Amino acid sequence: MSHTPHELAEEFPDKVELMSQLKQSDAHFARLVDEYHEVNRVVHRAETNIEPMEDLAEGELRKKRAALKDEIWSILSKD
Repeated sequence: MSHTPHELAEEFPDKVELMSQLKQSDAHFARLVDEYHEVNRVVHRAETNIEPMEDLAEGELRKKRAALKDEIWSILSKD
């Protein structure tokens, strides 16, 4: 399988340990991370034409990914 860009560990390399801790202790954070990974993989498959989709749908998924990433960062930056 090819490398999937925009993984959270790459986006926030200095927060990997904190993310791991929060995934275990905060159910809301864990759901956000799971949803981010799911959306990110769908976007990646669309971008690489493994599972192409309409441009509008891909754009909406990109917006959703950005919103999830912003919410995750908001939580990470509090600690």
